[in-house]
Amino acid sequence: MRALIVTAVAAEADSVTAGLTPHPDPVTPEPRTLPGGYPIHRRDLPGLAADVLVGGVGPAAVAAATATALVLADYSLVVSAGIGGGFAPAAPPGSLVVADALVAADLGADTPDGFLPVDALGFGHSVHLPPVELAARAAEATGALLAPVLTVSTVTGTAARAAELAARHPLAGAEAMEGFGVAEAAAAHGLPVLEIRAVSNPVGPRDRDAWRIGDALAALADGFRALGPVLVHWGEQHEQRQP
Repeated sequence: MRALIVTAVAAEADSVTAGLTPHPDPVTPEPRTLPGGYPIHRRDLPGLAADVLVGGVGPAAVAAATATALVLADYSLVVSAGIGGGFAPAAPPGSLVVADALVAADLGADTPDGFLPVDALGFGHSVHLPPVELAARAAEATGALLAPVLTVSTVTGTAARAAELAARHPLAGAEAMEGFGVAEAAAAHGLPVLEIRAVSNPVGPRDRDAWRIGDALAALADGFRALGPVLVHWGEQHEQRQP
């Protein structure tokens, strides 16, 4: 199976490639650059060819990068991966969240009666769903919380905003800035999508001193060590089901 794994920044891509690197470590090849300047790393494992893309921050940037990559190669699966904020107490810093729904949490309109998602306005949709079995197996293998992951264009920095999101999405496990954008590009190509997030900080008041980015990047690498065999197994089953 060939999978496209999309990250926002180079540090996240480094963690993903570290997790997918066999031991003892071979020399990791230098990334190549796609049109638009997007770096992409290639990792080849038994049964899995993984292209790890650095797509940029935010849903628009990463959707453009993902769409560019998808026209240049044939993939069976697209994965959005990186770090993000976790909703307490279910997803503490250092933990992992696998999305059972990729939600555009701030795509819509403010009204006197509250927020309306874009689908309630009659324009498109605000949720993408991953393959149910794949998401469940990924969460089990990595020890992750299986829960919705919210995509936001502005990272939450206040208790009021965190409470608002939690009220609208009471089952949410994490927020990040890219998953829905990756899913939109994948859906345009008829491809399934998966999202995995390592938690670096609680969703809420912005306290840089409390962020655990290093721990989250390490957890992301560990997650991909466990996730690799799951992707291989899913790819084998997916190929068997093809006509």
